[in-house]
Amino acid sequence: MLYESPRFFDQGEAALTVEFGDAVDPAINARVLALDSALRAASPPGVRETTPTYRSLLVHYEPLEISRAELIARIGGLLSPLPDPASHEETGAARWIVPCCYDPQLAEDIAEAAALLDLSTDALAQLHAGADYRAYMYGFAPGWCYLGGLPAPLTIPRRLAPRGPTPQGAVLIGGGLSLVATNPMPTGWYVVGRTPERLFSLGREPPFLVAPGDILRFEPIDAHSFATLEARAGRGETIARREDAA
Repeated sequence: MLYESPRFFDQGEAALTVEFGDAVDPAINARVLALDSALRAASPPGVRETTPTYRSLLVHYEPLEISRAELIARIGGLLSPLPDPASHEETGAARWIVPCCYDPQLAEDIAEAAALLDLSTDALAQLHAGADYRAYMYGFAPGWCYLGGLPAPLTIPRRLAPRGPTPQGAVLIGGGLSLVATNPMPTGWYVVGRTPERLFSLGREPPFLVAPGDILRFEPIDAHSFATLEARAGRGETIARREDAA
């Protein structure tokens, strides 16, 4: 649900959360990203960093330079010009076509997830690759990109206990969402594919390939193509295709 007006919560003495709603929803996230952009453009004194999430914006600030009340007033002045939440298309958003291999030798959990969902592995792969995903946020670990838009038949609860570390580029599902992991970490999500693309790289500027608000679609590839593209990505080449959103 989108709140009629945002709610403000302190996060310690030097951070403020601006919360727009209570769900994973494109209209709510569009408001978050619009405020993030407006706040960075306005650059109020004392604001150090902003971190967007699904439904809120975390604002880090220096209390000796700007008070909480003044910060809230500054934010309030930026809220009224924000886009209508009924239209959640972001200016400058892009569409990305990202290669993904669903072969069980790379998609380590696809057979297990398919069995739990009462699907074949081919049906799971087709459903996952047939959807458009919105990049909502990065979190949990550096470069982990959280995606909304998972088809309803692929909704699966996360594991009760974490599985072992995911491989680099793992494409996962869990809790009604999809996710691209960029480094090995234990997780309760299911690895149903793997992309050779690096969505996060410290050797690239900016290090994040896909921006929050962008649309992402997975393009199925076989294991041989994965190995070829993995080598190219390892040399620093961008292999995902970017298309400007209409």
